[in-house]
Amino acid sequence: MNSVVEPKLIAGNSNQPLSTAISRRMSVHRGKAVKPVDARIERFNDQEIFVEVYENVRGEDMFIIQSTSNPANDNLMELLIMSDALRR
Repeated sequence: MNSVVEPKLIAGNSNQPLSTAISRRMSVHRGKAVKPVDARIERFNDQEIFVEVYENVRGEDMFIIQSTSNPANDNLMELLIMSDALRR
């Protein structure tokens, strides 16, 4: 019996409509809901980025939805910090 791998998504703040559209499209294709993992991504007053993932995603197939549009440096840092948080 083959075990089916359930993909998981995490969405950054750069393009929420894109992450919603991807989630919906994957849900239609897979025949069941694919929702982003439960996580908190925020910026402190000094613009430091904080990412906390509330679910255990160790060993899971993760897809990070984050564009690097303007402000490119901020969005890239958010992407890298999300990636680091998922590895920990």
